[in-house]
This record gives sequence, C-alpha cells and structure tokens, in this order.
Amino acid sequence: MQAVVLAGGLATRLGDISKNRPKSLIDIDGKPFLYYQLDFMKKAGITDVVLCIGHLGNQIEDVFGDGRKWGVNIQYSVEKTLLGTAGAIKNAGHLLEDTFFTVYGDSYFQLNFKDILQYFQSRNNIALMTVLRNHDSYDRSNTAIEGELVTGYDKRNTLGTMVYVDYGLNLFRKGFLEYIPADKNTGLESVFTQLIEERQLLAYEVKDRFYEIGSVKGLHEFTEYIRSKK
Repeated sequence: MQAVVLAGGLATRLGDISKNRPKSLIDIDGKPFLYYQLDFMKKAGITDVVLCIGHLGNQIEDVFGDGRKWGVNIQYSVEKTLLGTAGAIKNAGHLLEDTFFTVYGDSYFQLNFKDILQYFQSRNNIALMTVLRNHDSYDRSNTAIEGELVTGYDKRNTLGTMVYVDYGLNLFRKGFLEYIPADKNTGLESVFTQLIEERQLLAYEVKDRFYEIGSVKGLHEFTEYIRSKK
C-alpha cells in the first residue's frame, strides 16, 4: 500500500508557530508531527510514502531523508510553485501506484487501511473519501452523503445542512489524475465536485475522531492527546 502526504501548504492559520518551519516539523512532545503520521501509517501496513513538499520542504528532507530511520521508504515530489492539494497529487504522478491513499499534512488518525482498500477494490469508483458524522464538533462539517456516495462537498457549509466532515484520508485510482489540470493551482474541493456530479466519489464512514494541527486549537488538542497516552 502507498500513501501520499500533502505537506506543501503554507500553514497561515498557525502564524508564527510555522513561520520558519513547515507544519510537518512542528514539535509535539519532543518529536516532529510527521513522525506521528509515519508511525500510524507504518502500523497500518503502509511503508511506501510519497511526500508532496513545497514551502520550506527542504527542512523535511533534511530530517526524514529516505525514511529508513523511520521504518518506511520515502520519495519526494517537490512543488516549485503552489499547486494546491489536487495539483500536488498531479505533480507526483510519476511516483504513484495504480491505487494510492492520500493524507493531509496536518491530519492524524488511526484507521484500518486494509479494510478501506478492500472495500474500495470491491467497487468500480475512481475515488473514496473517509467521512465522520461530525456536526461541527472537531471542525466545520463540509460533506453530505447518501448511501455509498458523497453527494455534496462545501468547506463553508453554506446552507448549514451538512453533518459529515472530510476525515483526512482519501483513496484514489491513478485515473483520478486525469481530472486535474496540469501546472495549475487546483484544490481537491473542485475535483471532488466533479466526481460527485459523476457519482464517482465513494463515502466510507468512520467512527473515531481525528486530530489536526492546522489550527492553534487543533495543535493544542493533539499535543494533549499525545501526552495523555504516556
């Protein structure tokens, strides 16, 4: 199994905390955040990792190298300009397997990747989004589902009717890259909209909360979670 970590963002919501270092290297109880991500992926059976890096990405390479020290194999896809979450995946196309997971660079969770992959392979859809019934509890709800499919995705939840949230783990077949324009800043939100229209975006509901360090509140909650496990 292969996972792509989208770690090229600017982390503007964190202010001075990430001014001179990427989110992946923010210290959480003595270890960089990416350590915790690699640890949960390795335990789930993922040892092939593609890191999509951009802003201050050389710092990540300096710390994590080829990944052997951390028990995984790391390859890097470097953005010369900001490409957005979907554009970063397109940029990494030459490194991707026929089926691959994606993880946001500020997300932490523990899931059974093999079960999700098995479910995905039993369907013919080109993409899958994990979702949590959230009711704005951990982040703003942004997703609607009906049966097996995602039927709506809106980060602003304009109508206030969505109760699910994009959990942070997606699964794609490589044909997904055809939906993404080349050399253009493109977010996953716009591509998800197209997949929803074509009824190609599967929903996989999970039950346990996720953690994120993209906000000061989320960073504090994750730090407390890690300390509580000692």
